[in-house]
Amino acid sequence: MQSYVKKILTARVYDVAIESPLDHLPRLSRRLDNRIMLKREDLQPVFSFKLRGAYNKIASLPAELLAKGVICASAGNHAQGVALAANTLGCRAVIVMPQTTPAIKIESVKNLGGEIVLHGDAFDEAYQHARELESQEALTFIHPFDDPDVIAGQG
Repeated sequence: MQSYVKKILTARVYDVAIESPLDHLPRLSRRLDNRIMLKREDLQPVFSFKLRGAYNKIASLPAELLAKGVICASAGNHAQGVALAANTLGCRAVIVMPQTTPAIKIESVKNLGGEIVLHGDAFDEAYQHARELESQEALTFIHPFDDPDVIAGQG
């Protein structure tokens, strides 16, 4: 637990993320008889906290892995976070998305510099394909949540 606290406190998220405000929610606070605060991660460049974890993980990679590029599987916020983080760090980002991904998400990831690969009808198929491409192309897989650097970045 202590190592995670240290990782969180030293995460390099503010190279790309903003320090988002905490807003008091008076009506909900009254209803629950407690002070309720909302962390405004919707104000991040990709409208989500997912940028924090993606950037922290990619920024922690050694130069030789950055030069090869990264890959992830996602149909949404993690995809956008990986694309922006990689673009900011001058790194190739391959984003595997299900074929059912909404066009607006695909365009957003493209606009952030991600290389889109559409595969399968569901996330599990896209995920499996991303893991195959990871090996074939010697890319580093950026997991959306099951990685200590991603967890620390997401705080």
